[in-house]
Amino acid sequence: MPGTVQSLERAAAILQVVAGSGGTLGVTDIAAAVGLPKTTAHSLLRTLLGVRFVEQDRAGRYALGQGLLRLGTGHLDVNELRSRASNWTDALASRSGQAVRLATLEGERVVVVHHVFRPDDSAQVLDVGTVLPADRTALGRVLVAFAPHRTVRGVDPARADVAAVRARGWAVEDSGWEAGAAGLAAPVRGSTGLVVAALGISGPAETVLDGHRGARPRLVAMVTESAQAISRELGWHG
Repeated sequence: MPGTVQSLERAAAILQVVAGSGGTLGVTDIAAAVGLPKTTAHSLLRTLLGVRFVEQDRAGRYALGQGLLRLGTGHLDVNELRSRASNWTDALASRSGQAVRLATLEGERVVVVHHVFRPDDSAQVLDVGTVLPADRTALGRVLVAFAPHRTVRGVDPARADVAAVRARGWAVEDSGWEAGAAGLAAPVRGSTGLVVAALGISGPAETVLDGHRGARPRLVAMVTESAQAISRELGWHG
């Protein structure tokens, strides 16, 4: 059945292009990227839309859909995620001197699934199971920015800084959740390339941010490199 195989290969190529964009693409861009006539690409996209492997925004542009997200993460148990990430989260806490959290989207909620305390003698409370504001925390902003369209309803993309987070690949917060605290976060990808979690650090604003209230580059590098290492641990080879 060569026709069926060819269609599968073309659909897979389309999904790879959409996933690699980190945002949304129009049918013309997709067709050009995979070397297909626009009508053929459109037909395949309609099929992928029907099974929710892609979703379409109001401007007619495509992004990865909830169906594919669930398929890609359905076998990634939270305990497995914590286990695969633990060496890297412990090391990140030690190197950065900050608390480290790993969060996932559960439905439309941003939930902390792993927490490593800040390596000092201060009193701290375990945050595992805590639901975070999606638009006011670095972890939430990462998950919102890289989530399929309409996965997180009720969140203003501008308030969540979605465009900037997608462009630079990390998010920052400044007293968004806790007064006097700041945080940084980066996406963690599963084996399919889809974002399955967000990894972040948080601590006193003066230690996370510089004198101009910007993210300290050294800490940004630590967070993004650790998130990439966990992604490789989960089988991502991007």
